[in-house]
Amino acid sequence: MQAGDNKSYDDINVTPMVDLYLVLLLIFIIMTTAGVQSVKVNLPKAGGAAAKKEGPKLQAVTLNNEGKVFLNTVPVTLTELETKLGEVMAKAPDTTVVVRGDSQTQYQGVMDVLDVLGRLNISQIGLATKPKK
Repeated sequence: MQAGDNKSYDDINVTPMVDLYLVLLLIFIIMTTAGVQSVKVNLPKAGGAAAKKEGPKLQAVTLNNEGKVFLNTVPVTLTELETKLGEVMAKAPDTTVVVRGDSQTQYQGVMDVLDVLGRLNISQIGLATKPKK
């Protein structure tokens, strides 16, 4: 046995571990961006800090500048909106609904959607805005 063979290997090679973390981070980023789907609208501006809530108990009702209504990304009529949200509320009564209206949307369209939400007794309603600059 030679004197050079008695070395103890105290060093840990962390390169494979870093590679694993980077792959997991990449998968996480791809999965979170793939789960966020919405209809593009130009949100009105409002002052103050906005509360953010995300998760499976969140439904987005969007009104575009043409007056069309979307539930998440699916175009619906007000009657279909009431039916589908009623089904969702029956399964999860603590669901939050976020109303996203284009800044060019007629006020009556937003009021029609809020009227549907009121008939369904939905109490957790948010109005999406952009912060003022």
